[in-house]
Amino acid sequence: MNPTATHDAPLETDVPARLDRLRWGRFHTLVAVGLGITWLLDGLEVTITGSIAGALKSSPVLHLTDAQVGLAGSLYLVGAVVGALFFGWLTDRLGRKKLFTLTLGLYLAATAATAFAPGLVTFVIFRMLTGAGIGGEYAAINSAIQELIPARYRGHTDLVINGSFWLGAALGALGAVLLLDMGWVSAELGWRLTFGLGALLGLGILVLRRWIPESPRWLMLHGRIDEAEAVVADIERRLGAAPPTVPLPRLRLRPHALTLADVARTLFRDYPRRTVLGLVLMATQAFFYNAIFFTYALVLGRFYGVADADVGLYLLPFAAGNFLGPLLLGRWFDTWGRRPMIVTTYLLSGGLLFATAWLFVQGWLDARTQTVAWSVVFFFASAAASSAYLTVSESFPLELRALAIALFYAFGTALGGVVGPWLFGSLIGTGERSSIGWGYALGAALMIIGALAAACLGIAAERRSLEDVAAPLGSRT
Repeated sequence: MNPTATHDAPLETDVPARLDRLRWGRFHTLVAVGLGITWLLDGLEVTITGSIAGALKSSPVLHLTDAQVGLAGSLYLVGAVVGALFFGWLTDRLGRKKLFTLTLGLYLAATAATAFAPGLVTFVIFRMLTGAGIGGEYAAINSAIQELIPARYRGHTDLVINGSFWLGAALGALGAVLLLDMGWVSAELGWRLTFGLGALLGLGILVLRRWIPESPRWLMLHGRIDEAEAVVADIERRLGAAPPTVPLPRLRLRPHALTLADVARTLFRDYPRRTVLGLVLMATQAFFYNAIFFTYALVLGRFYGVADADVGLYLLPFAAGNFLGPLLLGRWFDTWGRRPMIVTTYLLSGGLLFATAWLFVQGWLDARTQTVAWSVVFFFASAAASSAYLTVSESFPLELRALAIALFYAFGTALGGVVGPWLFGSLIGTGERSSIGWGYALGAALMIIGALAAACLGIAAERRSLEDVAAPLGSRT
């Protein structure tokens, strides 16, 4: 059936209720691992370029300068933004499964090609294409995970998956140390093998994703009720779930062909408060995160004398704090609730960074205690940042879920990836602790603004069906 087909008579289905009644099982673990690997790959890719910058500059083939290394990082972000927007639109139109297969294939091919790049031009082009694959993954994967995971597990699952970015960051740092600093292979071969590591992981996940079905909710929205119910029946069979003993709530809707006018009306007329909340949460966490993370090595080197080759070792405890935050705090987003947990994590992130900034300005920290302080700050900040993605992915109707994710992701990435690192890089260049302290204070203040926005505009989405949080457009006609 044509995905944009319309029907005169409304359709009825209990697909959402059947999905949300299920208990966690092996199928959900497969979804979390097979789709959630995207964030690990992103962490790997972001960390790799910084960790192997020395090898890229000394490469007899590439001869990159510091500016060209920065250019490669910037074009990766540009690719991610463009990929999110383009593939996000296609995901809502063509389906989740087609796009999370296509975007992973693009990532795999581009990062593998990077390992064989013969010069600067091809290197930065392949980095941009790698970013496009990852950006497209964010839209396709977030929407698929939201629609396949039962409501009572949705918050914790989403936070842990987003937090797995830091497992990839740790893997990238370790891979760079093992392949370059240990001297097992030449620097020229080492940086190529490091990019090949991402392609190898992507290939394994591409095989695993063959067993993940199309989102029944997407099929339902496009009038393919029989297919949607068949997918749900197969999931129930794989989980050994007994058929429902009582009638479940049924949803009435007409398949609705999404237009740009629908998107504008939904974001700015129907849900303006949610739009403002999403923009504030994404922008504040993006500035906070990217400003500190992308200048992490500069601070360690300039103020604490840490050698470039040792930066990866300091990244490991920082990555551990970032992953443990969503892992340990995530369940409270499903029990205590979205609004109180978002407010709490944003407030604690801002308050702890204020304290860290003051200690830094006073000169009371060394490389180790600075790393410990950052690890504590980002234990809470990682959960806060992940909750921003959770908020925008469950706050809007199913018909534009992937595109909404892409729009907010692109906005946050563009702001945090450009303004934050540029500003902090300039402040670090002054060599003045007080200047950097004011930069940290700005990041902390922005997180507190995010907390206030959540307190005023937050919604109680915990343990609620996606269709209850935001009714599909097709159910209103």
